Amino acid sequence: MNNHLLMSDILHILISFILALGISLYAVPSVIRIVTALKLFDKPNERSSAISPVPTLGGIAIFISFIFSSTVLLKGHDTPELVYIHTALMIMFFIGFKDDILELPPWKKLVAELISAALIIFMADIRFTNLHGFLGIKQINFLSSVLLTAFVIIVFINSINLMDGIDGLASGLTILFSVIFGGWFFLSGHLEYAILSFTLTGATVGFFRYNVYGTKNKIFMGDTGSLVIGTIIAVIAIKFNEFNIDQNQSYAIASAPAVSFGILIYPLADTIRVFIIRISQKRSPFSPDKNHLHHRLLLLGFTHKKATYTIIVVNGAFIIPVLFLHHIGIGWLMVFILFSAGVLFMIPGLSIQKRKLIDANDPNQHLLLPGNDK
Repeated sequence: MNNHLLMSDILHILISFILALGISLYAVPSVIRIVTALKLFDKPNERSSAISPVPTLGGIAIFISFIFSSTVLLKGHDTPELVYIHTALMIMFFIGFKDDILELPPWKKLVAELISAALIIFMADIRFTNLHGFLGIKQINFLSSVLLTAFVIIVFINSINLMDGIDGLASGLTILFSVIFGGWFFLSGHLEYAILSFTLTGATVGFFRYNVYGTKNKIFMGDTGSLVIGTIIAVIAIKFNEFNIDQNQSYAIASAPAVSFGILIYPLADTIRVFIIRISQKRSPFSPDKNHLHHRLLLLGFTHKKATYTIIVVNGAFIIPVLFLHHIGIGWLMVFILFSAGVLFMIPGLSIQKRKLIDANDPNQHLLLPGNDK
């Protein structure tokens, strides 16, 4: 890559970030005024993290910022799949918007997620086609490709949605993930997806500023934002795996499925852990509780901000050895990731039991923790 092309690509990425950030920063106060006038608040109750009424639907600003900026910045690029990605995002936006206002049953959200997944798989043609040697499997057939991709998209959407429990966590992790994936896309020459990633970064940074540091203009993301973000992260992660099938390209990452799991370790591992706990208690895996790691950090005395930054820093630090060890083989790397994550996730629970803050044998302890209840 010559210097002229390099500077041009960097400029494109900077513009994508700045444009999305600017729109998001401008849109959030406008959304707050409208939501406040309509009295659409996250009202305090015995199972909410809010201590005073706070406007929700902050995802509107993220959605508008991302859609507009990615449309403008990717015009002229070879991205025919963009229209179908945007269509899938619109479906998730409207189902999230309706859920924030009326609280939909989980099955209706699942149907919308499946429709969005179908658009991404069949129309955008974004799907897993290779397992990179995991369990000895490389190329996979079409049916397996469709089923695996649909499953992963639904898991990613719900994982991000479940992280939206304390101030800044879902948006902060999204910033981390989009920068990591966007950085790789840029280095490896996939400019279109670098622009898409950094557009998401800018849109989310604008929201993060008001969600974490807002006083007069504080706002929550709601499903309107988390479902949209989860869909974008799923698309980015799938493309990361597909691009890395070619191990002869610059900055190729071996063991891409394990590496992407390691990058997204907190939302994926915490969601799996919480689902196992809920099922073991003979409850629906989608039933709300406060068994997430971020709830346990609150119980240990962390503020929302401290818990959010602690998780982001730990997740970020976790990515370093995962990238460093990507050549050891996908099986060994998955063992390292799962073992390390298991140890990290045990620490807060052991601290809580040691301080006797909750009774681990109490089947109702999931109702006692502070914070949101996703």
